[in-house]
Amino acid sequence: MTASDPSQNDEARLLEKLRRIAALFEGATTDGERAAAELALERVRHRIDELRRTTPDQEQETSFSLSDPWSRQLLLALLRRYGIRPYRYRGQRRTTVVARVSKPFLDQTLWPEFQELQSTLVGHLNAVASRVISQVVHPDASEASEVEAPKRLTS
Repeated sequence: MTASDPSQNDEARLLEKLRRIAALFEGATTDGERAAAELALERVRHRIDELRRTTPDQEQETSFSLSDPWSRQLLLALLRRYGIRPYRYRGQRRTTVVARVSKPFLDQTLWPEFQELQSTLVGHLNAVASRVISQVVHPDASEASEVEAPKRLTS
């Protein structure tokens, strides 16, 4: 498929609309704003589902390997947020997540959003861990100092 494929353009527009609605929903301050954003979000999700049904050949199986449990949880939540069923095959490690997604959705929406959220999450978790370690274990939780390696004996 080329970038000029109408179904890809339609999906890209819908995904951009979905991002804007999600931003509105997150910034909503009243029940009415939240309800309106939720209804709009639901309409766009239905349209994306319709596109997936009519153009299933655009979706490809993508495998993700995430060793850190928080990153894996985040990716699973994002996939489910967009109505995508994550799975793994019997015998695959728990660190593996597989999903059927279109390349434009993966490249333009899912992966950039995952990376941004993961960066924020890792920063927060690092700050919490550093604070807990310095308050509970020892105030100096800095890295170990670097020293010269001992000289080896020559024969």
